[in-house]
Amino acid sequence: MAMKIYTKTGDLGKTSLIGGTKVPKSHIRIDTYGTVDELNSYIGLVSDHLSDAHAKVLLKEIQDRLFTVGSSLACDPDKEPLMKIPDLKETDINLLEKEIDAMNDVLPEMKSFVLPGGHTAVSTAHVARCVCRRAERCCVNMQEQEMFVDPLVIKYLNRLSDYLFVLSRYIGYLMQVSEIPWKPRV
Repeated sequence: MAMKIYTKTGDLGKTSLIGGTKVPKSHIRIDTYGTVDELNSYIGLVSDHLSDAHAKVLLKEIQDRLFTVGSSLACDPDKEPLMKIPDLKETDINLLEKEIDAMNDVLPEMKSFVLPGGHTAVSTAHVARCVCRRAERCCVNMQEQEMFVDPLVIKYLNRLSDYLFVLSRYIGYLMQVSEIPWKPRV
């Protein structure tokens, strides 16, 4: 028999962190890792719109790293040292930077801000970028409220949003979709 997906333990608006600590579902920690989960879903959607094999492999790896980030954020920081939670590594950030540089090498120079659009894949990458920035802001908010957030998580999310911006441009480049320059009303 399959495991039931519903437990009914959250029916009163509480949930448990990894480690068993109960918190309200409105807790900033829950909101933060929920935003990372939303980001992970959008990364999957971006991948579903692509045919570029290399980008798809990297996006799958990013999804794995986002599960690592989510685990870190979902864990009671007082109990985390006793558990085997996967860690981010500086090499994860280095990989994003290497990929950003490689895509930038083939992209035309940006001469203005660009509007999201032109193709569903381009727009979806921009949505993922925006959700990533929100996840980063949530982490910074936690940090400002003196809740533990691994500094590498914030750094990774910051670099990931840069990667997603460049990826949106690169997707357009591969699909031969013209960028939409922002022309401010004067």
